[in-house]
Amino acid sequence: MKTIKVLFMLAFILLTGTMATFAQKAKDTMPKGKMDTTKTIYTCPMHPEVISDKPGKCPKCGMTLVAKKVKAEKQYYTCTMHPEVISDKPGKCPKCGMDLVKKKSPMDDKMKMK
Repeated sequence: MKTIKVLFMLAFILLTGTMATFAQKAKDTMPKGKMDTTKTIYTCPMHPEVISDKPGKCPKCGMTLVAKKVKAEKQYYTCTMHPEVISDKPGKCPKCGMDLVKKKSPMDDKMKMK
């Protein structure tokens, strides 16, 4: 009877050790590296100042906009009363407690087609 208990304990130890090894290997096979930091914009070949976030026609010449990969810009948040307060996530201004708003990037102005 004592040998059966020892065998069960040994089997249990081996089984849990094997499971831990599989769990570790599954963790190691997770993809590594940077996330994709590019986004697609659409621009006119004749009028590069025309930029859109979706495909379409150039409002100036009617040509089809072509896709272009660009580096995605980070979003920043700032206080409307204290522009020196800058954060990489939304929250409250530490000086006045107002909600931080998304800082307008230069790309935002270009994305609007005129």
